[in-house]
Amino acid sequence: MNYDVVVIGEGISGLTCAGHARRAGLSVATFEANLFGGLVLNVNELDGYPGAESGTDLASRLMQAAAEAGVTSIQEEITAVRPAGGAFEVVTGAGNHGARQVVIASGARLKKLGVPGEAEFEGRGVSTCADCDAPMFQNEDVVVVGGGDSAMQEALVLANFCRSVRVVHRGDKLRVQRHLADRAGAHPKISVMWKSTVEAILGGKMVEKVRLRHDGKIEKIACAGVFAYVGLEPSAGFAPPEIGRDAGGHLLTNDALETAMPGVWAIGAVRAGYSGLLRDAAAEAERVAKAVRDRLD
Repeated sequence: MNYDVVVIGEGISGLTCAGHARRAGLSVATFEANLFGGLVLNVNELDGYPGAESGTDLASRLMQAAAEAGVTSIQEEITAVRPAGGAFEVVTGAGNHGARQVVIASGARLKKLGVPGEAEFEGRGVSTCADCDAPMFQNEDVVVVGGGDSAMQEALVLANFCRSVRVVHRGDKLRVQRHLADRAGAHPKISVMWKSTVEAILGGKMVEKVRLRHDGKIEKIACAGVFAYVGLEPSAGFAPPEIGRDAGGHLLTNDALETAMPGVWAIGAVRAGYSGLLRDAAAEAERVAKAVRDRLD
């Protein structure tokens, strides 16, 4: 199939862009290998995004709006994007699709700790979604790894269910918004282990403990769950090599959010310079939808 615009990713930025482009009269397809919504699905309470109660609520409304506008949703993984006769060829395992313009909105994924036991115990005590899994750890001890906003938000969610929440942070201070630091610091179930890193996750059928390097010494901490929030990495492996990346692998764009390959745009968490705020993801999406429409007029 050939489309005016192919949007890669059905997160907040991708769905917003696709909806605006379709309502502007363009033929639009979105591609998503996983569940629509992206990482926002893991957020139970949205901070600073009025009109949506949860990430699932927001993503569902955007998906429905895109479908009602006539956006074609294709559940296939993109493996490559390449120029083709003044347009583009978007490649999946099931075939190729033509596009006059391409918007990369593939977002980011949570980084792994990369330690022994992490993959082995995934789904058996290792999780990346406190909102999803916290009730499974009722009255249990858990470990949260990280020192940013996501780690503190998830620690606060877990504290509603768990007996204790130990935050393991490699630094000596948190990198979080003040209100999150205050709430976590005042919560009797949450404590922080400074200058600590997880070296292994241990257990039998389920997670039973973690091995830490704490202030230069090795310690073992009993726990039933491990939740890691140590940053994000962009989902951009399929993007053309001609498109520049920053040191973290994020796609480089100009001020108009177009990459070095004319006709290929990048928005949201996959893009270098993205603020991390949902409202900015939506604003970028609307800007690019308008720019694409003007380009194709």
